[in-house]
Amino acid sequence: MTEVIIVGAGPTGLMLAAELALGGVDSTLLERRPNQELTGTRALGLQSRTLEMFDQRGIVDRFLDAGQISQVLGFGNTRLGIIDFPSRHPYGLGLHQQHTERILAQWVEELGASIEYGVEVTGFDQDRSGVDVRLSDGRELRADYIVGCDGGRSLIRKAAGIDFPGWEPTMSSLIAEVELTEDPVWGVHHHEFGTQAFSQLANGRASLVVSEKEPQESAEPTLDDLRAGLIDAWGTDFGAHAPGSISRFTDMARQAATYRSDRVLLAGDSAHVHSPVGGQGLNTGVQDAANLGWKLAQVVRGTSPESLLNTYHSERHAVGAQVIHHNLAQTALMRMDDRVKALNEVIDGWLHMDEPRKSLAGDLSGLAIHYESRTGREAGGEHDADEHPLVGRRVPDLDLHTPAGALRTYTLLHGGIPVLLNLGDPGDIDITAWTDRVKRVDARYYGAWDLPVIGEVSAPTAVLIRPDGYVAWVGRSTTTGLEEALEFWFGSLPGVEEQPGLP
Repeated sequence: MTEVIIVGAGPTGLMLAAELALGGVDSTLLERRPNQELTGTRALGLQSRTLEMFDQRGIVDRFLDAGQISQVLGFGNTRLGIIDFPSRHPYGLGLHQQHTERILAQWVEELGASIEYGVEVTGFDQDRSGVDVRLSDGRELRADYIVGCDGGRSLIRKAAGIDFPGWEPTMSSLIAEVELTEDPVWGVHHHEFGTQAFSQLANGRASLVVSEKEPQESAEPTLDDLRAGLIDAWGTDFGAHAPGSISRFTDMARQAATYRSDRVLLAGDSAHVHSPVGGQGLNTGVQDAANLGWKLAQVVRGTSPESLLNTYHSERHAVGAQVIHHNLAQTALMRMDDRVKALNEVIDGWLHMDEPRKSLAGDLSGLAIHYESRTGREAGGEHDADEHPLVGRRVPDLDLHTPAGALRTYTLLHGGIPVLLNLGDPGDIDITAWTDRVKRVDARYYGAWDLPVIGEVSAPTAVLIRPDGYVAWVGRSTTTGLEEALEFWFGSLPGVEEQPGLP
């Protein structure tokens, strides 16, 4: 018996296993690969908000030491710098997925979570109290919940009967590492078929991106496919041979109709797939896991009702829909006929203006994510016009002055525990009844509260911070709404009637 079964040990599954371990929940992570090694080219980097989340857990330096800091955001033909954004990580990180997984797997191992390699799920049945999961080695495991992090072809999603609507592919591209006997024109080229790119690797091989003349859907392309794509675009295959890896991606985009079906949950590519253009996929999945992990841990431990898991769907489905919306626009701009070229030029002009750049870069970097208010009074969908702008947004990483010395906000989140940051007088707020669930920190902060895209906001006197770094409640010289927020997000105390969950 295990409390949670996670299917798929990619970045999303690994992040979820770590978050559950921090939440005191036993999970089993199942991976069909024989080990953590990857073949082929996958995601190439991390966005700013993902780096912040790793900073919240005290592991960001592991990634920074392994990667290359750069301004990685782009839209159409325009690069979008975020160096002026108020973040300790106003940049992206060039880092191949192989290294991201290696670092996450090491962290998971340190936290004591279990990873079983070479094992596939063949089916499952769920009832009111749990899930019975059948494995390829003949075993059957019982768990409270199962989470599908098993990719776009997710068996877990299909077995749960969750619809996966979306858009069929209209273009395809090959990514390959090969040897060439002829030198191409190195660099990125905007071609009538789409993006073509050639880069030299340190080992003397070449990394290629080849957009194909007609869309193809085979997940396992061959060297002949690569040669044909090169000849269509360039009139030569440059003597491509000895492939190390060849993979294909398309502009297909789909999103699960729901991220939860009773005791089955979806995260990462199991819940949403789209073109890798823009580098959003891995980052969205890791952030799915950070949102789900603490909520699922509280439900499994019995601290919170199952209805808390509905906020995972409502918050992350909206984010996934926005990611896909931007991705559809990005892929449309890859078509290089005269009309699209003209559109790219117009968009490039807009994005060199400060406000449009900030607005779009805030979305693409993840720094501007805003979860709708879900405290008790607003759970029915009412909007509080007087709500502080911080509510539902990531908390800034401030330099705080505390009785214990100088601390950063994100340091307080390393253990994955919610924090009540009291910036007023120590006697202003009493959460004694919640000390086993919420860490209270008395501190002072003397700088401005500056949010990406929005700018400076009024300074709060207290902030309730969720384990994933998002603000659940803001005090402005009053504790009005604090008890509602504590109960909604972190469970009712014994003898207190529970707040209603979301429909």
